[in-house]
Amino acid sequence: MTKTILITGCSSGIGYCVAKGLRERGYRVFATARKRDSVESLLTEGFESFRLDLNDSNSIHFAFEETLRRTGGELYALFNNGAFGLPGAVEDLHRDALRAQFETNVFGWQELTNLAVPVMRKQGYGRIIQNSSVLGFVALPFRGAYNASKYAIEGLSDTLRLELRGSNVYVSLIEPGPIASKFRANAVEALAKYIDIENSFHREKYQGVLARLNKPGPVVPFTLPPEAVLKRVIHALEAENPKPRYYVTVPTYLFGFLKRILSTRALDVLLAKSGNSN
Repeated sequence: MTKTILITGCSSGIGYCVAKGLRERGYRVFATARKRDSVESLLTEGFESFRLDLNDSNSIHFAFEETLRRTGGELYALFNNGAFGLPGAVEDLHRDALRAQFETNVFGWQELTNLAVPVMRKQGYGRIIQNSSVLGFVALPFRGAYNASKYAIEGLSDTLRLELRGSNVYVSLIEPGPIASKFRANAVEALAKYIDIENSFHREKYQGVLARLNKPGPVVPFTLPPEAVLKRVIHALEAENPKPRYYVTVPTYLFGFLKRILSTRALDVLLAKSGNSN
């Protein structure tokens, strides 16, 4: 049986890499993207692709229903990947900013997941893979909105995993640290759109944030290519008993270890320094 997978956020970076890698591995990949020109580009490369905007319920339902129509109602796996990062101090995050972050990074994912679960329960198998982050279990300054969205995904995924015990439907979290992608460029756009930099107490720090985000090349050490995530996704798809969590990059392993052994106050000192230096 050809295994089918629906992937969000395939225009570039992790989503595109995973879609390409799984197709080469023999999977039937439904590679979705938010922008129509991205869909056109994927189609020219031979992908089965259509538009899926995580902010739009109609788009989510159409994409899911179209996937099932093409597969005869079967779906082996869902890879929730499409997301963006909104930099900004917590005190500068107004309601619309947080709503925008959660609409894409949490609510859209959960709506799509809720469509997939009944199908997977009925067929008696399935894999749900959530592309979380190291910032899903540790916090860094000026990443509050993104931190909150990933913490939310971690909580929902952990709970869903418990509720699906014995169903042969598995939920796995991928927790990357820095991965080479267009994530920074999108973060610059979000910062300009949602944060009033000039009137913020943190105006000077924002200049440093912008300098970091606009800097060419890797911003932090140990940045890996998206193929590092692909490797973990393959294991989550093909292992008889996939892991609940997959760490990716040295920073994720390091902070996962430090969170287990350090007090909250001691870890705060390290995280504050790390966040202000990157």
